[in-house]
Amino acid sequence: MNLELSEEQSAVRRLAREFAEREIVPYAAEWDRAESVDRAIVKKLGALGFLGLTVPEEYGGSGGDHLSYVLVTEELGRGDSAVRGIVSVSLGLVAKTIAAWGTEEHKRTWLPRLCSGDALGCFGLTEPGTGSDAANLTTRAVREGDSYVLRGTKTFISNGTWADVVLLFARTGDEPGHRGVCAFLVPTDTPGLTRREIHGKLGLRGQATSELVLDGVRVPASAMLGPAGKGFSVAMSALAKGRMSVAAGCVGIAQAALEAAVSYAAHREQFGKPIAHHQLVQELIADISVDVDAARLLTWRVADLIDRGQPFATESSTAKLFASEAAVRAAGNALQVHGGYGYIDEYPTGKLLRDARVATLYEGTSQIQKLLIGRARTGVSAF
Repeated sequence: MNLELSEEQSAVRRLAREFAEREIVPYAAEWDRAESVDRAIVKKLGALGFLGLTVPEEYGGSGGDHLSYVLVTEELGRGDSAVRGIVSVSLGLVAKTIAAWGTEEHKRTWLPRLCSGDALGCFGLTEPGTGSDAANLTTRAVREGDSYVLRGTKTFISNGTWADVVLLFARTGDEPGHRGVCAFLVPTDTPGLTRREIHGKLGLRGQATSELVLDGVRVPASAMLGPAGKGFSVAMSALAKGRMSVAAGCVGIAQAALEAAVSYAAHREQFGKPIAHHQLVQELIADISVDVDAARLLTWRVADLIDRGQPFATESSTAKLFASEAAVRAAGNALQVHGGYGYIDEYPTGKLLRDARVATLYEGTSQIQKLLIGRARTGVSAF
């Protein structure tokens, strides 16, 4: 793997950093308090091509490689994880999955709108009773002539109340486990679909996280994404790449924690000198720095494998596991450097810690990642 960025990759990284500094960082605390990101950010992301990275240009995407996507996601995560999540879900989980599994009609209908920011997508997998045990979802899709009728409830759906289309997973038969699960593209204005935003979250407050209720939602049979009965494979393939995106966002959080800690330590004086002179403060900063570098390299490795057409699922789990836990450590250490000031939202460390914590839970908990890694290394399933 060549760790030297190309001129194009470096330019994309600079563009994302400048965008985050101008359009995200000044408003992140305000959005967090209001529990809502300014929705105008979506069109701005689309205008720069950030919502179409790696999607073929013939479908309205901006092309590019997966390392460029990781670089952008990292910078957005450094600015505000709530904004990073918009891109990770709409592009990383939905648009990329349509590009990989969709019919020509699916691609022509949805990809130009998703890539431009004229539409957003959400990923409808998690249910009130099925989180880690996603294969046992209970949402039903019953065939009626040329249509399917959907009934069930989804929860903790990022972008849920903003989305124009749901990549929804439902069971079409009575077979247990993942057999019989199908994927559907469901427009959110379809009659019978209602949405409720979830408030009071610990972190990612600015992101629209929602409950979706489907009560007799009718979609044409052509809305099925991928082969019948292969919905779980569609979901797992999306999540394998999605974990890279979460990892990249966590690198951004850790990087923001490092920059905040270094800046504060250089100016805050105790015992007659800036606290950066104190060895135990330097130790905290060194720990953050090592976590940033290690998480970044693990994440870049995943992008490199994808771009070279190599297997990457285990490496993606590894990056997601390490980077999410590292982001929690980094934000906690940065808060410690700030002392009592780190505990109030005048400074960014508290928000960084709250935003990092959920990354150890969604798109596969840290414990699920360990099971996946352990199974890959031993060949023995722990499930």
